[in-house]
Amino acid sequence: MMPYLVDGHNLIPKVSGLSLQAVDDEQQLIELLLEFCRRCRKKTEVFFDNSPSGQPRSQNLELGLVIARFVRQGQSADDAIRARLARLGKNARNWTVVSSDLAVQASARAAHAHFVSSESFAQKIEEDRIAAPPNLEKQPDASLTSQEIDDWLDFFGADGQNDSNS
Repeated sequence: MMPYLVDGHNLIPKVSGLSLQAVDDEQQLIELLLEFCRRCRKKTEVFFDNSPSGQPRSQNLELGLVIARFVRQGQSADDAIRARLARLGKNARNWTVVSSDLAVQASARAAHAHFVSSESFAQKIEEDRIAAPPNLEKQPDASLTSQEIDDWLDFFGADGQNDSNS
């Protein structure tokens, strides 16, 4: 299971429903990657550039299988990805770099890492999202009536609003 190094701002405009113009574009991508990685059981490091220095976002956020790396102003996500590949050394061949930036792809090739275009990866995310069963935790269960809910609450000894029936 090959983990990913993702050029975040390169991927955002390729993903349906995301835009670099959105205030929370990075958070939206992180949430999407969290779901994708949970289903695929793959680790991902996503790099975002232009994070203002001294801001809380100029740090790394580890969120389960996803690590968001916010690169401070004056450096680029491309440089950070190249540096990460260098630190990985021979293990870089076990990683896949996601970017349509030709210079980033060349760095991946030089490090013997795999690479995939942002367009292809966005399509993979979309296909995974369509094929995935609905997340029942996020969807209300409309199949239970209020009486059924009260019955379950009574069964488990929870204090419900309909205690007058007892």
